Amino acid sequence: MQTRLTDSIRHTSEGRVAESILRKCVHCGFCNATCPTYQLLGDENEGPRGRIYLIKQLMEGQEVGKKTLQHLDHCLLCRSCETTCPSGVEYGKLLDIGRHLAEEQIGRDSKDKALRKRLRKYLPNPNLFGLGLRLGRTFKPLLPEKLAGKITAPRTAGHWPEARHDRQMLILDGCVQPSLSPDINAATARVLDRLGISLLKAQGGGCCGAINQHLGDPDTAVTQIKRNIDAWWPYLTTFGVEAIVTTASGCGVMVKDYKHFLRDDPEYFIKAERISYLCKDIAEIISKEKYQKLIPNKGARIAWHPPCTLQHGQKVRGVVENILVDCGFVLVPVTDEHLCCGSAGTYSILEPELSQQLRHNKLTHLMAHTPEYIVTANIGCQTHLQETSPVPVKHWIHVLDTAPSTDKA
Repeated sequence: MQTRLTDSIRHTSEGRVAESILRKCVHCGFCNATCPTYQLLGDENEGPRGRIYLIKQLMEGQEVGKKTLQHLDHCLLCRSCETTCPSGVEYGKLLDIGRHLAEEQIGRDSKDKALRKRLRKYLPNPNLFGLGLRLGRTFKPLLPEKLAGKITAPRTAGHWPEARHDRQMLILDGCVQPSLSPDINAATARVLDRLGISLLKAQGGGCCGAINQHLGDPDTAVTQIKRNIDAWWPYLTTFGVEAIVTTASGCGVMVKDYKHFLRDDPEYFIKAERISYLCKDIAEIISKEKYQKLIPNKGARIAWHPPCTLQHGQKVRGVVENILVDCGFVLVPVTDEHLCCGSAGTYSILEPELSQQLRHNKLTHLMAHTPEYIVTANIGCQTHLQETSPVPVKHWIHVLDTAPSTDKA
């Protein structure tokens, strides 16, 4: 694609990245065939090719309005188009740059701006989010039905094995998962302990930065990224941990991109590159071990929902499925498994109508062959689907864990 970016943009770091991405696009339109919003709305500007043109126009100084920002906001950032694209267009990086530029040039109304500000303040802060969740559970009977449906039952973590193995790995705690489902990381620690690996928690880490990055505050995201690097680095250099494990695929894809976000920082880039390399989804870790001895529940019928951040963002496809089948589980067929469930970070809050349509379609396909339960690999997908799912939705690591369920009514 030919570009004529304005001088004020072309000579910036973001401009150089955007121009390189834009020039790879050959207008083929294969991306639209796998885009969830294009499937729902049938509008060229609601698919990746159309949005790429809108970003190009924005960067070339052409006149744009609120409608442009709306089309960009409707994108789930699922990156299904990247899996489909024959030219290797890194659409996710381009959308982040284009959306942030559109916010600056076009602006948002006060209500939308205030909501995004609250989300940036509330979600990445485990203490604030945890307090809000506890209050929500206490007053759930008094809340509106739609809000009450998002309040999950409390769960306890259960036993976390002591560090007793020579092999050690570091876990990313995250920001909302410790409150919503602390048992996920604890179950991961127990499974890895049975494989001869001790899982460690790092003091001083926090949100991976994805929420701020995708809600128009990249500067705060960079601050969070650097804080995590500072917290994790001693474990790499002193304790010799061999991997940074993520159990939320949305966090995983962000950490694997740390080297991109700090590409112009001479102090942090080498560290960020190392951390991006060492970051592994829990499925990538287990698949390299002798996991076949983890066979707790042969024969259960499971519907597997691969999060977009796992299959399209991290390009980890078929790994969880192989582990589950090898451990004796029966995976039911699921139509259109490449399409997003509608969770997409804060999308279910910011774009509820589209999000609910996508969830309805996803659950219809997941339930078509009557599974006993649904498993996934991202806390956002898990809570979003569970809100209206007729069967339990859990993280897939739980089916390999022999500890009892920690649900509380």
